[in-house]
Amino acid sequence: MRFWNFIENDEGAELRIEGEIISDDDAWLYEWFGIPASSPNAFKQELSNYKNQPITVWIDSWGGDVFAAAGIYNALKEHRGKVTVKVDGKAVSAASVIAMAGDEVLMSPVGIIMIHNPWSQAVGEAKDMRHAADVLDEVKETIINAYQSKTGLSRNKISKLMDEETWMSARKAVADGFADGILYANQEEQEPIQNAFSFSRLAIQNSASTAMKHFFEEYQKFQKQQSDESFDERLFNLRRKRLDLISKL
Repeated sequence: MRFWNFIENDEGAELRIEGEIISDDDAWLYEWFGIPASSPNAFKQELSNYKNQPITVWIDSWGGDVFAAAGIYNALKEHRGKVTVKVDGKAVSAASVIAMAGDEVLMSPVGIIMIHNPWSQAVGEAKDMRHAADVLDEVKETIINAYQSKTGLSRNKISKLMDEETWMSARKAVADGFADGILYANQEEQEPIQNAFSFSRLAIQNSASTAMKHFFEEYQKFQKQQSDESFDERLFNLRRKRLDLISKL
């Protein structure tokens, strides 16, 4: 089953991306089990039937293979006709790369975009692990190219957003240039961008770490205060609390 579907209408062609993004080599396996998916080559072949026509791409995908996403991204960038991307659900991981191919990117007010560092698996000795890390660094650079081309943000800024696994609401995506507008809202409602929201896993972790650090600092102060009291002082305080309790009975 394909994870995209072309629909022709008076305004051009419309397609939806709603499943996993996979490599050409894995396409047969997904077709065998009937899992919604598609490979770049099949996508390119279908897209070629709509040359010189405007294309609307609806995206609601958790992503998948970054190289497959690159193939679809390139196909859309090469398309002779306006490409409008509409994120009506989620454009996560590799799907966010495809979204950057749009001449215009619009998001539903309940849509979300997530960007993060590329992942991989490696088996072997130490030099193989170091090589895998080097490859991931280079793959990250190619992904940054797509984000920077769309947003105009610095590479350092984008890299930091990826390091933190950043989830962006529609308003945040527009504020940072990952999207150009919000669906179902008029121009007056879209300006100015205020209260833009993004979720950073690293930021949450840092916040939790700070809170725990503060807790332990306060706990250590309490322990020190307890240890500084003499036995007679602690006994006196306990007796006083007992008398207070009795007086309330």
